[in-house]
Amino acid sequence: MRGDPAPLVDPRTYLDGVPYDLLAELRATSPVMWVEEPPMLGLPGGPGFWLVLRHTDVTGILKQPRLFSSWLGATQIRDPATGEDLGYVRRMMLNMDPPEHGRLRRPVARSFTPRAVAALEASIRANAAALAERALGDADEGTCDFARDLAADLPLLTLADVLGVPEPDRWLLYDWSNRVIGFQDPDYAGSAAFDPQAGTVAAREALRHRPAPDADGRMPDPRTRAGMADLYAYAHLLAESKRRSPGQDVISVLLAHQGDDRLSVEEFENMFWLFAVAGNETIRNGLPGAMIALLEHPAELERLRRDPTLFDTAVDELLRWWTPVMVFRRTATMDTAIAGVPVRAGDKVVVSFASANRDERVFADPDRLDLTRHPNPHLVFGHGPHFCLGAHLARCQLRALFEALLTRTASLTYAGAPAYLRSNFQRGVKRLPIHWRRR
Repeated sequence: MRGDPAPLVDPRTYLDGVPYDLLAELRATSPVMWVEEPPMLGLPGGPGFWLVLRHTDVTGILKQPRLFSSWLGATQIRDPATGEDLGYVRRMMLNMDPPEHGRLRRPVARSFTPRAVAALEASIRANAAALAERALGDADEGTCDFARDLAADLPLLTLADVLGVPEPDRWLLYDWSNRVIGFQDPDYAGSAAFDPQAGTVAAREALRHRPAPDADGRMPDPRTRAGMADLYAYAHLLAESKRRSPGQDVISVLLAHQGDDRLSVEEFENMFWLFAVAGNETIRNGLPGAMIALLEHPAELERLRRDPTLFDTAVDELLRWWTPVMVFRRTATMDTAIAGVPVRAGDKVVVSFASANRDERVFADPDRLDLTRHPNPHLVFGHGPHFCLGAHLARCQLRALFEALLTRTASLTYAGAPAYLRSNFQRGVKRLPIHWRRR
């Protein structure tokens, strides 16, 4: 049906890419529209939600946490299965409203300032260069899977450094992210790429708590505590190590925070979940998304190769064009209106970053990649009090990896079709085969 938003709810839609033509059609029709939530892929139906499509309305919602709450129903489109599950995820910073949100954010914010990221930059660049050399090897040309060989490992190395996770355990973070973000995708829902023999004793102990699939082969919902029992076990083992030998990492900072702002056990567990999963996933998919953007726009790719100063604006444009996180949910706290559309207290309100970042009212020729686009008020990192702490870190990683790759290659092209994640939340890339030729 023309103008029907139903395909946007189905995770299978995104196996063929984001339906930008449909989003543009809906955005032109109305800034806000009601979307049904039918039962799908083993999940029960939901009450439906308001989908917000235009940039100005999305930013307005994200700036008003008293009116559009992250806490009431949490931030995923689907409601948690039980009241107990909702109560647990409400202890995550992502799912809090001010002032509680600020209480958790303040202690770690200084770990992600531009100055703090600058201190990590040399290590990030060295890791990016090493990964590029490993992927290219000694050959003059060849192929590799950009998504796995390059885009997956750099965020893991960076995050292990930031969190204080021993480097051999970093692929645990990869599995956890797959299981959470890929819950709707059978390729990722039971991810087990980590080799326990290559990790620490703590990692092997944590794996003893890894949940098993049910009789139908489905893993438990990763939004529940039981669904990520191995992650929480590892968090507490890591905390024990940091108490004995604290460092400058985020976990040590959290544990050192005392007094009225001290984290509860549930808040600590949820904070580790947030950094281990969300801290990895956005840039992990932003990197191959940026590669696809350049492969789809070869003239812009060559322009960037010839003039590296373009990275100053290119990084944000590559992120805008791809938009790794497509939607986020809020809940109306009282009767209100969005762009003149009445919304009732308790209604789910879902903002579409994928649509807002292609809004022609804000971005000229929005479907075109323009590496010199400025200003570029994209919403990849959100807006308002929940603006992503890791924005500077993500930009640094994207720039480092592409500088490393472009300075070592003369050409980059597809070596096969990309494979996309089955998800209506994260615009993920599971495989991205590329062909490269050395300089």
